[in-house]
Amino acid sequence: MVHGFRGGGTHGANVVVEPNKRGHARIRAVENPLASLAGDAERTRKTIKQVDGPAVLVGHSYGGAVITGAGDLPDVTALVRIAAFAPAEGESPGGLSQEVPPAAIGNPAPDPDGCLRLGQDEFHESFAQDLAPDEALVVAVTRKAPLASAFGDDATAAAWRNKPVRYQVSTGDRVIHPDDERRTARRTNPRGIVEPDASHASPASRAEEVVGLIEEAVRETAGRPGPRTGTAAAFPVRRTRRRRHAPAAVRGPDG
Repeated sequence: MVHGFRGGGTHGANVVVEPNKRGHARIRAVENPLASLAGDAERTRKTIKQVDGPAVLVGHSYGGAVITGAGDLPDVTALVRIAAFAPAEGESPGGLSQEVPPAAIGNPAPDPDGCLRLGQDEFHESFAQDLAPDEALVVAVTRKAPLASAFGDDATAAAWRNKPVRYQVSTGDRVIHPDDERRTARRTNPRGIVEPDASHASPASRAEEVVGLIEEAVRETAGRPGPRTGTAAAFPVRRTRRRRHAPAAVRGPDG
């Protein structure tokens, strides 16, 4: 689990608990410093190397750019993007966001230290409008203040070119334009897409769709049946499109 630009490892709490209930015990959440894209990718690589065996990377928002750089390790079997960026080499999350501006693009502003901050009164409306006020308050209070310059850092690798991808579009997103998310999904040739009516905070508000997408990637790339029951996921994943592709260049130990 790789968090977004204002989040932390705990912001995906709902997407950690549900897989654990289903028998997926080896879950890691990366805590990135958010000072540079290269530094965050390196922190994620170090976390991957601590895992014994194959790994599926899940990136939310800016975390999608991080796994674009970190996902080229041989043990990474799949990428799951949650309302996320997927830059190619030489592209930045900030540059991509400017191409299709979202509704809340003007809300965060750099402070004198060069960090991006979003006021608590703006956070609920801009970032998490489908969360209850108390839930949104907790996320707003515990969010990070990343260096604004990191959002403009260019990607140096694009792991989505040779790893299987799944994508979740948030149709009510005000932080990344939903059309930009669809454009991102198309360029990565995803094996599965879900489009819940969600805000940018979909890991908190629509965890079931997100977890279903992750679990599909885990089962497919590991070549194993679902946990505990030996069957498919407990709930279905609603898709808007699904495409067939050649086998991934890198797979888990079972094929």
